[in-house]
Amino acid sequence: MSKNEMIAMLLAGGQGSRLGILTRKIAKPAVAFGGMYRIIDFPLSNCINSGVYNVGVLTQYQPLRLNQHIGIGIPWDLDRKNGGVTILAPHVKGGGDSGEWFMGTANAIYQNIEFIDANDPEYVLVLSGDHIYKMDYSRMLEFHKKNNCAATIAVLEVPIEEASRFGIMNTTGDDKIYEFEEKPENPKSNLASMGIYIFTWSKLREALIQDSKVHPDSDFGNHIIPKMLQNNDTMYAYRFRGYWKDVGTIESYWQANMELIKTLPAFNLYEDFWKIYTNTDHQPPQFIGKNGKTKMSIISDGCEVCGEVYNSVLGPQVIIEEGSIIRDSIIMSNCTIGKNTTIDRCIIDEKCTVGENVKLGTGENVPNIDKPSIYNTGITVIGEESTVPNGVVVGKNCVIYGETQAQDYPDMKLESGMSIIKEGVEI
Repeated sequence: MSKNEMIAMLLAGGQGSRLGILTRKIAKPAVAFGGMYRIIDFPLSNCINSGVYNVGVLTQYQPLRLNQHIGIGIPWDLDRKNGGVTILAPHVKGGGDSGEWFMGTANAIYQNIEFIDANDPEYVLVLSGDHIYKMDYSRMLEFHKKNNCAATIAVLEVPIEEASRFGIMNTTGDDKIYEFEEKPENPKSNLASMGIYIFTWSKLREALIQDSKVHPDSDFGNHIIPKMLQNNDTMYAYRFRGYWKDVGTIESYWQANMELIKTLPAFNLYEDFWKIYTNTDHQPPQFIGKNGKTKMSIISDGCEVCGEVYNSVLGPQVIIEEGSIIRDSIIMSNCTIGKNTTIDRCIIDEKCTVGENVKLGTGENVPNIDKPSIYNTGITVIGEESTVPNGVVVGKNCVIYGETQAQDYPDMKLESGMSIIKEGVEI
């Protein structure tokens, strides 16, 4: 692949509201995953492993942590004089006095036409920044060129009974797309769009400009793909048969982390031939204390485990003090868990402190009636930089955020399904 035969445009500006308080201060692609990684590490690593060395990262919602993590792209070998990684944020256009937010996936690409033109690619790879998978984009490009496509769309075969939840590609016998249906009630096929596209740039550029006159919130699924089909542009579905996960909800995020720690994981982080790279500080080695126990868990560098950890994922520099038991949980970086504390099926965000003799995720699975779509999975979530005081008992489906104190808990107990969010907001 020549230097600028294909460039990637990585859409990383999403809020990820279904992840609740995990994305209160950061964009979804910047959320920690698998201990030492962040979600955006996976598409970025796919790019470098596929020989795509020119990547534009489109940011929008809470971009600071994401920008800091990407930096100049050193961990992914994207710190290059020609190409490399470029952060692309909404900006003021020439002659204007105000900026404009990205209004849709295709609109975000449209607003960066000048960046793409300056790189003069023949093909443009459009990616989402919030999926967990490994994929060789160079093979998809070969397929695109072989079929002389205007657009190639990566698809995943899903159970037909679930197909109505996705954008569905209807194809002929050779996988040529003749119709696209967004979440159809009665799907004709099970080929679900993965939100991964390769476009011949001249074709996409023309479609973006035409559609911008009609749809200021231009989207690939709702506008660009149907328009190109209407214009009889050649479009093919590229079948992907590997592991792919949209970690867009609390439950799917928790499940994807738990899948990493199986004896034979469906998604392997440790393959030498397809490494996942990340930007992480050098950490001291793990320390397992005299009475410490770990089983079926990911324990990142810098952790100190003096208690017991089972079937869990610990980010860097997590401290588990003596007598504490962690089960089926995700604890992100720089957290401290006090003595004789029990944590069961919880997600604890970065820089949290949990006191001594605390019980998190205990009791019956009572739904959170305030936010059932997010917190109705039996998982209790502790937001970033939160404090849980000594002796508190917290049930399942609970949400805690901020500098909580003992008086915030009626009788030192937070029943299942209840929530405490500080900073003047309570739900």
